[in-house]
Amino acid sequence: ESEECCSTQVINGDGSFNDEGIDHFVKEIKLAECGLSYAVVSIMGPQSSGKSTLLNHLFHTNFREMDAFMGRSQTTKGIWIAKCAGLEPCTLVMDLEGTDGRERGEDDTAFEKQSALFALAVSDIVLINMWCHDIGREQAANKPLLKTVFQVMMRLFSPRKTTLMFVIRDKTRVVYGYLKISCLQTPLEHLEPVLREDIQKIWDSVPKPEAHMETSLSEFFNVRYWVEVVALSSYEGKEELFKEQVANLRQRFFHSIAPGGIAGDRRGAVPASGFSFSAQHIWKVIKENKDLDLPAHKVMVATVRCEEIASEKYNSFTSNENWHSLEEAVKSGPVAGFGKKLNSILSTSLSEYDAEATFFDEGVRSAKRKHLEEKLLQLVQPAYQSMLGHLRIETLEKFKEAFDKALKGDEGFSVAARNCIETFMASFDARYA
Repeated sequence: ESEECCSTQVINGDGSFNDEGIDHFVKEIKLAECGLSYAVVSIMGPQSSGKSTLLNHLFHTNFREMDAFMGRSQTTKGIWIAKCAGLEPCTLVMDLEGTDGRERGEDDTAFEKQSALFALAVSDIVLINMWCHDIGREQAANKPLLKTVFQVMMRLFSPRKTTLMFVIRDKTRVVYGYLKISCLQTPLEHLEPVLREDIQKIWDSVPKPEAHMETSLSEFFNVRYWVEVVALSSYEGKEELFKEQVANLRQRFFHSIAPGGIAGDRRGAVPASGFSFSAQHIWKVIKENKDLDLPAHKVMVATVRCEEIASEKYNSFTSNENWHSLEEAVKSGPVAGFGKKLNSILSTSLSEYDAEATFFDEGVRSAKRKHLEEKLLQLVQPAYQSMLGHLRIETLEKFKEAFDKALKGDEGFSVAARNCIETFMASFDARYA
C-alpha cells in the first residue's frame, strides 16, 4: 500500500491525444511487462458529482492534487489516467470529464460521446457514478449519459463484454437517515430492481443497427450494482463509515480480471505493451467519427507492435558483440563450434521476440516471426558461406593428400578415387551439419 500513484492526462481539454505523456506514463509504471495481466477502469457521471473524490479514496489516486498542480479548474477537463496504488493486477483508472457541464456549449454532446466511446473501447470496468434520487426519475441526470453509453457501444463491431458498475450516491442529508435503513441494510430489495428496470428501458429505447436489433444488454455488458449511500456533503460527519464502505468496494477490484472477478469474462484485451498505441489509434478513429472495428483494430495493433518488436530484435542482433566476434573470426579461417555459437545467438533473438510478442494475435505474431527469422538468416548468410568455404578448402586439401597416398599404394585408380571421395564427402557433410 506504500506504492505511489502515477498519473497523466490522456486527452487534453481541446480533444488532442497526449501521446508523449502516455508513452512516458507507460514506461514509468513498466506497463509493458504486464502482458494481459492488467485492468482498465473508468468513471462516468454528472459534473461535480464527486467522481474524482471517489476515485482518490477507492484507488488511492491523486486526481485532486493533480488538479491543483496543473492549475486546472475544479471540473476535470478531458480524460486523465492514473495507476492505482496497491492493487493486483496492475490497474489503471481513467477520470472522465463530467457529462452535463455547460462550459463546452454545443461541443458538449460531441465530446461526451467521443469520451464515452473511448472509455468503453479501452476499459474492462466502467463505473457509472449516479445520484440515489435519480433512480426511477424520468428526467434523471444519468439517463442522457446511459443513452450515450448504449448508443456509442453500437459503434463497436464486436462487444467487449465491458463490466458496468453502478455506484449509487446520496448527496443530501435529508434522505440520508431514511437511506441508511433502506439502502444500506437491504439495498438490492429497494434500489436494484428499479435501477435494473431503468437501464433496461433505456437499452430498449436506444436505436440499434440491423445487426443488433435483437441483441440483449447482457451480450454487451456485465452489469453490477454497488449502493453507496454515504453523502459526500456530510463526509466530515460520517468519515469512518465512508472509508469503511469504500474499503469494501475496493476489495472487489483485487484480481478483477481473474475467473470469477468483476471483469473475469472480458474479451479482446490488448497486450499491455500495445496499450499506448492502441489508445492513440482508437481516439483517432473516434475523432474522425468512424465506426470502431475492434477485431480489426486488434490485428492492426498486433501488426504494428510485432513489427516494432521484430525490428528491435534485429537491431539488437546487429550490435551483438558475440555476433561481431564470430563474423570477424570466420573471415580469416574456420571457427570451432561456429554452428552452435551462431545458433545460440539466433535462438536468443527469436526467444526474446516470442516473449515480447506472445500475447498478440497468433497469425500476425507468427508471420512477423518468420519474417524476422528470414532477415536474420539473410544477415548471417555471408559468414555462413565463409565457414562453408573454409570447410570445402580444408576437406579438398586433405582429400588430395589422401588420394595421392592411395595412388602410391596397391589400390587401383577407380577404387582409390571412390574410397577417398566417399570418406571426405562424409567428413564434409558431418562438419557441414
